[in-house]
Amino acid sequence: MTFDHPPLNIFGPDTIPQLEEIVRSLESDTSVKVVVFDSAVEGFFLTHYDFLARLEESTSLPPGTTGLQPLPDMLARLSRAPVVSIASIRGRASGVGSELALASDMRFASREKAILSQWEVGAGLVPGGGPIARLPRLIGRGRALEVLLGADDIGGDLAERYGYVNRSLPDSELDGFVDALARRIASFDKPAIAETKRLANRASLPSDADIAPEWDAFIASVQRPATQARIKKLMEQGFHKPGDVENRLGHYVGQLGA
Repeated sequence: MTFDHPPLNIFGPDTIPQLEEIVRSLESDTSVKVVVFDSAVEGFFLTHYDFLARLEESTSLPPGTTGLQPLPDMLARLSRAPVVSIASIRGRASGVGSELALASDMRFASREKAILSQWEVGAGLVPGGGPIARLPRLIGRGRALEVLLGADDIGGDLAERYGYVNRSLPDSELDGFVDALARRIASFDKPAIAETKRLANRASLPSDADIAPEWDAFIASVQRPATQARIKKLMEQGFHKPGDVENRLGHYVGQLGA
């Protein structure tokens, strides 16, 4: 599954039905065993939510089958789907991109080109897609708070050391490694794959109740005047457009309060 929404692979309410269709098909398909998420957009795996979309476009969407709002619903269902999900990260995985990677079963990053971040707190936002529930379970509380509250860019090697990704590989080796692993797993028996994943989920995944408050907190934070002021300043500097702000978002959110 290749993200191809140039120039920045921004995710928003118009993209939600597309991801919903993919997750629904993964839940029901009897033959698919592995899905790999990657990107066709140079420099961007999948980035932040669309802040140019009207807020009502997001808040008016009905909850998903878990009872969660659409984005956290789809990510929770992806984590539980009887299919192995792999994020192959080349470029920026910030905000929603990081959240989708965290919801995937495995994450592999380009050593030279991958950047992961939960940048939201730097702009006065609360992350809404489940990373507050997932990151502490994955990398520990202290490192999770560093990622979430530091709101900075995390390169591939540091992401590997922290456990944010499974491995960081030289960019020239990333595709070959992920393809070989995906094909190896896909050669195995689907019931064995699905049952092993189901049991691992019981020991590792946050509950829907743990994830649910994040989206409400995100929507509330978007509407705060201080947050609106920070987003406006980012927009004036070039947020939502190709250029240095999107390429170094961690740096720019770190300067907003200066």
